[in-house]
Amino acid sequence: MPIGELRLAIPMGLAVYHLNVASVFFTAVVGNAVPVVLLLLFLEKFAEYISSKSGFFKNIFSWWQDNARKKHYENVQKYGILGLILFVAIPFPLTGAWTGALLATLMNLPIKKSLSALFMGIVLAGFIVSVLVVLGTNIDKYFGWQIITG
Repeated sequence: MPIGELRLAIPMGLAVYHLNVASVFFTAVVGNAVPVVLLLLFLEKFAEYISSKSGFFKNIFSWWQDNARKKHYENVQKYGILGLILFVAIPFPLTGAWTGALLATLMNLPIKKSLSALFMGIVLAGFIVSVLVVLGTNIDKYFGWQIITG
């Protein structure tokens, strides 16, 4: 899902379903990367096609692109691909790989560099989230705390 991405899949797999960390990590990373590849390859073409068929969508896509460029142009120029990696890797809401792919498309970043950056960001985000979930679900083992359950 665009909002949860691996930030939701990993906690669900580890904390709720108690699956193997490596399996959850791999599945979440691949599951997050596949739509990103499709977005990078086809989002612009899809937007152009829809825009050619509808003036309404043409206006929406134009507004969206102009807004994104105004808001992010300076940061993209300043941080480049490293900024895209960090944007995807930091596990905050609306900063995931789908949003990163959208941003890369709207900013006309090169597809190959964007794909590499997005994949690195996905792997880093997966690592961060996995570590946090493992630590969080095993906090009593690390600190000797007794968790009182219902």
